[in-house]
Amino acid sequence: MLISQFILRTAAPHFRCGRWTRVHTPVTCRTNSDMAKFREIFSKAKHIAIITGAGVSAESGIPTFRGAGGHWRAWKTQDLATPESFSRNPSRVWEFFHYRRELALNAQPSAAHHAIAECEARLSKQGRSVVVITQNIDELHHRAGSKHVLELHGNLFKTRCVSCGDVENNHKSPICPALEGKGSPDPAVSDAPISVTDLPRCDEKGCDGLLRPHVIWFGETLDCHILTKVEKELDTCDLCLVVGTSSVVYPAAMFGPQVASRGIPVAEFNTQTTPNTTRFMFHFQGPCVKTLPIALARHESEII
Repeated sequence: MLISQFILRTAAPHFRCGRWTRVHTPVTCRTNSDMAKFREIFSKAKHIAIITGAGVSAESGIPTFRGAGGHWRAWKTQDLATPESFSRNPSRVWEFFHYRRELALNAQPSAAHHAIAECEARLSKQGRSVVVITQNIDELHHRAGSKHVLELHGNLFKTRCVSCGDVENNHKSPICPALEGKGSPDPAVSDAPISVTDLPRCDEKGCDGLLRPHVIWFGETLDCHILTKVEKELDTCDLCLVVGTSSVVYPAAMFGPQVASRGIPVAEFNTQTTPNTTRFMFHFQGPCVKTLPIALARHESEII
């Protein structure tokens, strides 16, 4: 499988992609929660890769859409975020994404977002680097101040024309007049039958094609250029953090284990254990808004 053929899936035994053709036998590590030991390793790391998931934004009020309460009206995310759903009912899908856009626009970066951004800024002055590899599409890492962010699944505030393919930044609220006041997640609220002609349209001269969110939907291939950059970062990092992710969505679920297979320390920060926990050197259980700021705070050995 070529790197450009990575498909967003919720579960898979393994993927083969470019030079990621090797399939590692799961290795069980003695996972610990020794923060002092982690901080010692952190103080010496030169290039830190931080893989983030929905848990980072949970304290910002962004639902995870996975697990208990992970529904919009009667629908699961997997039922809405697909090309087939958009083809069948673009009005419903745009209502859902309008709801998510408005949530993100009104949200504030969490303490975890700020801890990561502050860490990146501080370490860059020391000739060290931090890269954020995120599954999130809410743009909160950018708003917190992170500069080096790789967005695996796209961005809620970009649109793509289904006709001409033009991609544009779009922070309009509402994104179109017909969606104003729409998108309530209440199961008692009926879908708004918005005409396709009144949904977001392309501004490119002579096009006027239907716009869709520029995010990766289930069943679609991930951006090969982003994946190539991710591969480079994972191959060169000397410390990896896996933060707020359930480790069930591929290919991101394989990134931490891939780094661990090289003997590189990997630390997981999550409210519970995941399928990958025993593969990592560290596991810090609890809300990452509490554990991550402690982990990434300035170490006494750092030169300011």
